[in-house]
Order: sequence, then structure tokens, then C-alpha cells
Amino acid sequence: MKLKTFQPGDVAGKCVLVRVDFNVPLAGDGKVADATRIKAHVPLIGELSKAGAKVALCSHLGRPKGQVNPKYSLKPVAEELENIIGKKVAFASDCVGDAVSSAIGPLGSGGIAVLENLRFYAEEEKNDAAFAKKLASPFEVFIMDAFSAAHRAHASTRAVVDCLPSFAGPLLIREIEILSETRDNPRHPFVLILGGAKVSDKINVIENLLSKADTIIIGGGMAFTFLKSRGHEIGHSLCEAEKLDFARAMTEKAKEKNVSILLPSDVVAASEVSAEAAAKTIPADAIPPDLMGLDIGPGTIKAFGEALESAKTVLWNGPMGVFEMAPFANGTKAVAEQLVKITKNGATTVVGGGDSAAAIARFGLENEVSHVSTGGGASLEFFEGKMLPGVEPYII
Repeated sequence: MKLKTFQPGDVAGKCVLVRVDFNVPLAGDGKVADATRIKAHVPLIGELSKAGAKVALCSHLGRPKGQVNPKYSLKPVAEELENIIGKKVAFASDCVGDAVSSAIGPLGSGGIAVLENLRFYAEEEKNDAAFAKKLASPFEVFIMDAFSAAHRAHASTRAVVDCLPSFAGPLLIREIEILSETRDNPRHPFVLILGGAKVSDKINVIENLLSKADTIIIGGGMAFTFLKSRGHEIGHSLCEAEKLDFARAMTEKAKEKNVSILLPSDVVAASEVSAEAAAKTIPADAIPPDLMGLDIGPGTIKAFGEALESAKTVLWNGPMGVFEMAPFANGTKAVAEQLVKITKNGATTVVGGGDSAAAIARFGLENEVSHVSTGGGASLEFFEGKMLPGVEPYII
């Protein structure tokens, strides 16, 4: 899938509105706690600035529910961006109207401004055309570079495209190129690793990729629904009773298509989700009533690792356990380390954002795999086979 991108001549000397993802965590003092998402857009900002464009960056932050809330102001983000690039960054106290004109008007060639939170307006999430027109009115070009928001048809991701000449930014292009290659044309053997809490979150991914994968590895909380569907005792582990029939049906379909589904053979279990709880390794098919599985066990780690050794393409979405707690982090860490190993041997390894991205970053391995997606929800919907509204306008 190829997307329409801009050339220097498209932006030179023009006022350019860029949709970025500055939805970053803030510390208790109001400062940016993690600038990873900000840094990801710096190359594009530098490219536009070098071309002589006046650059205005727009984003949402948190969930202010359509009302002005200083807690969710993007001003600390503007200050952090200024520190990162070592260049003055103006801040507009609104994202539409006079405040924007006042902020971008004095900017010289290559000047940069950050606009206030888009979600201070309820019209943003409603994809309101009139709001999009106000957002676009001071500008001559729009660039969409926020893949993480591309699955949402909002004013700043979709309706604004109808108001300005529009292009895909480099982050969006990289995401789509890598994810589409993984989804549509994977090298085989293709291994799909699924984890996280719920089967319901991954149903459409399983259905869409079942005919393409050679092996599906299932860990995390969702594994217990599959184990329960096979008649095993899972204690009080997570289980979606309403998805047991789906798990059985998918198991049968996998057999028909000669796709291997690997489930845990052993788990690390405890009586509660607590780092202080006594943890022990037990068989995954015979978990006592007073225990719950919170991570995959050493036997499963070995089996999953062996299944990954010969893979040429791997897509990983969802941790193997409660990785935030040390007693239950080994399984997720082991999967991450195995992905690093096979990446070095030439495999394409893609981490599908969200908790998986947080996990691999926690272990300091995010730069050792082929790609870590910046969008959890967006990547999930992409692998479900959906057309993303923030991507569709740029397909060529």
C-alpha cells in the first residue's frame, strides 16, 4: 500500500498544519514524563522547517471530554519540544480562531508552533465539518502524521482533508508500508503471537489472519478462554465465558487450514494479582480453584521460543502475562528476547503497539526488532483488515 507524500515544493514558504501524536504522559509536576512520541515527529518538523514552511502542530492529549481543562493543556509539550530541538516554539492558547493567527502570524520562515488541545472541542471527535474548516482556515497545506489516531474519523484526521491539499507524513507512511507488508504479504513461516487480557479484543485479527498465519501462539489472559474451551481447569484465571464457542470454532478452523495453535502448557500462578503474592509454576490445564494464571511458565517459554526459531515474519500483539510485576514478567520478556534473536537472523518482527510496545520498551528492546507500531488501536484495526479513515485519503 503506497501513500501520497509531499515534496519540498509542496510546503516551501507555506503555512502547514500537521496532525501529530503528542498524547504523552505528564508527570505530577505537569512536565512531560516520556517524550518518545514527541521525538518521533522531530525529523518531519525539521524537514518542514528547512523547507521554509511555517509549521503548526496539532494533537489531542488525554480525554478532556470536549471541555477546556488546564490539566490536559499541550503547553508543557510545546516547552518540551523547544528543549528537544533547541529552537523557539510558539504556543497557541487555542486550536482555532484568533489565538492561532496570533501565534503563527509572527513566525518567520521555518517557524514552529504548537496548538492547544483539539479535544477541548467536542466537535473534534464528531468529525464536524465546520470545526475542520475553522481548524484549516489559516493554513495552506495539511500533513497527517499521527498513525495512532488514524483509526478515528475525527475533524483533525479526516474532515480537514476536505479543506486543504493533504499529504501523508513519514511516520504514517512507514507504519503503513511495514504493517501492510506484514498483513498482506508476509514471508513464511508467519507466526502470529497474541496475548493480553481478552479474546474479544483480538477476534477480528484472528479471523482476518487465520488463513495467512502458519502458527498462532496464544498467551496472556486470553489463553485461559481457549484452555477452558478445551475442557481444562483454569482456576479463577481470566475467562470470557461468552467467547468459549468462538475459541472452539477457531480451533476447528485452524485444524482445517493446517494452522498450529499453541497454548501454554504451564503457567506461573498466584492467588491474586499482586507482586507480593506467592507464585508457583503449575500445569496450565489443571489450575486449582484458588489460583489464577498470571504468566506463562518455563516449559511454555521453551515451546514458544522453539516455534519462533524458524519464523520469517512475526506479528506480536499482547503480553504473555502481568509484565508490570516482576514475578510475572518472565514470559513477556522471553518472547521479546526471542524476537530480537530472530530479527538478527533476518526475520521481520513487528510489535503491534499498545501494551506490547510498552512491554518491549520496558525491557529496553524496542530498537532491536524490525518495527514497533506507534498505534495500539490503529494497528489492531489495520490487522483486522479495516480501512482506516486517517489513511484512506492518501492511498495511491
